[in-house]
Amino acid sequence: MLEGIARDSMTKQETKSLRRDGYLIANIYGKGLENINAAFKMNEFIRALKAKETLAFDVSVSGTTFKVVVQEYQKCPITSDLLHVDLMVAQPGVKTTYKVPVKSVGTPIGLKNKGLFVFHKKRVPVKTTIENLPENFTLNVDALDTGHNILVRDLELPEGVECFLDPRVPIVGVIKAK
Repeated sequence: MLEGIARDSMTKQETKSLRRDGYLIANIYGKGLENINAAFKMNEFIRALKAKETLAFDVSVSGTTFKVVVQEYQKCPITSDLLHVDLMVAQPGVKTTYKVPVKSVGTPIGLKNKGLFVFHKKRVPVKTTIENLPENFTLNVDALDTGHNILVRDLELPEGVECFLDPRVPIVGVIKAK
C-alpha cells in the first residue's frame, strides 16, 4: 500500500519545498467526500503504479485508507517529471467516469505497406461503477491496413459500462506515411 502525507499548507513555497524533497503533490477527491491535499514520495508512487494489477489501488493518508483511481496527471513540459496527480476515490455502487487504457495485440498488415500505426486514444472515457470497470480494452490490430481504423463503436463494452464518445471516433489506426 502506498503511504502519503497530508499537506497542511497550500502555499507555493511549501509546494516547492515538498517537490525539492522528492514528493509528488496529489489531490484526492470523491463524490460526497471532502478534498484531501496529499503528497507521496515520487519513486514510491511510480513503483506502486507499475506494480498495480487493477485500475484502482490503495493509498493511505494520515491513517485513512482509500481505494483510488488516477484521473489526471500533470508533467513538466521540459523534463517530463510528474508534477501533480489527481486521484479519485472509487466508491462502490457510485457511477463515475473512468478512463480505461487501450492495449493493442498483433502487427497490422498496413506496416508492410509503408503505413504507421497510430494510437488516436490511449485511454477511453467510460461511465460505470467500480465493480463493472474493465481493466483495459484489448484490440486485435492484425487486420488493419493503411487507412483503416478501429472506432469506438467497434469496442465490446461489458454490461453496465457505457462510453459517451461519438461512435465514429477512431481509437487506433494505420495511416499512410509521407
